[in-house]
Amino acid sequence: MASQDILVSEVGPRDGLQSIKPILSTAAKKAWIDAEAAAGVREIEVGSFVPAKLLPQLADTAEIVAHARTIPGLIVAVLVPNAKGAEAAIAAGAHKLTLPLSVSETHSLANLRRTHEQVLAEAKQIADLVKAEPEETRPHFEGSLSTVFGCTLEGAIPDAQIARLAEALMAAGCDEVGLSDTTGYADPRAVKHLIQLVRGVVGEKALTGIHLHNTRGLGLANALMALECGLTTLDASLGGLGGCPFAPGASGNIVTEDLVFMLESMGYSTGIDIGKLLAVRQILRENLPTEPLYGFTPDAGLPLGWRTAQ
Repeated sequence: MASQDILVSEVGPRDGLQSIKPILSTAAKKAWIDAEAAAGVREIEVGSFVPAKLLPQLADTAEIVAHARTIPGLIVAVLVPNAKGAEAAIAAGAHKLTLPLSVSETHSLANLRRTHEQVLAEAKQIADLVKAEPEETRPHFEGSLSTVFGCTLEGAIPDAQIARLAEALMAAGCDEVGLSDTTGYADPRAVKHLIQLVRGVVGEKALTGIHLHNTRGLGLANALMALECGLTTLDASLGGLGGCPFAPGASGNIVTEDLVFMLESMGYSTGIDIGKLLAVRQILRENLPTEPLYGFTPDAGLPLGWRTAQ
């Protein structure tokens, strides 16, 4: 296990920023992405191709993608709500597209104003757009099973429904599916159960990543269970940026700094220099002074001799 490589995917520039009111300048976003890449972060979700009137915070996503593309070795990821957004993402040059499909249809209608069948139809259109691209520049296409651990509107979602939708996303042409704890309802046992359930219908190689929240303090415990179940990609947000609308005052996304510290302490390889990563927080402090930043590792510092022990 000591040499196993884990991909920490930074989602702060998209998921963190879309949850807050202050607009982060384009220059600050670029500086943030540059600094994280320099610290060794290999994948960053830099924005979302949604209408600017809905999310003014992410109106500059095309420019951000173009900038991030200039960083050697960085996987530039974006969220797309539909085929129109995917078309813009492909034109901008994104390496990875993620389409969210809420397994709760009530949430899907509230969030995307689309039924399951409509989202699956969009997935098919996006897959066709991707396949039309030259093979060497074709972006990776992920279908994310949102609210998969439970929904604030519907509660628990039946296993059969989750399995059907996972299978349908792959049939529509996705390269893989991901699990997303949109509401912060997950616990380690549920993480294990859902990984086994979804892999049972799509296969092991089609489920490698998970997006977890720390709403109720179980984020790292859930991440550890995901690792033990064989997943190798974990989403996280610098400073847990974005808060959590479901539990005011609690952090939403897993804190990137805490996740990297746990992984590196356990002997996993992330390729990230945690000292440089901790320094990136200063960019957010200076440009988003009213936003709280979370994280135990940044507050406590690194243990004596930790660097030399690695």
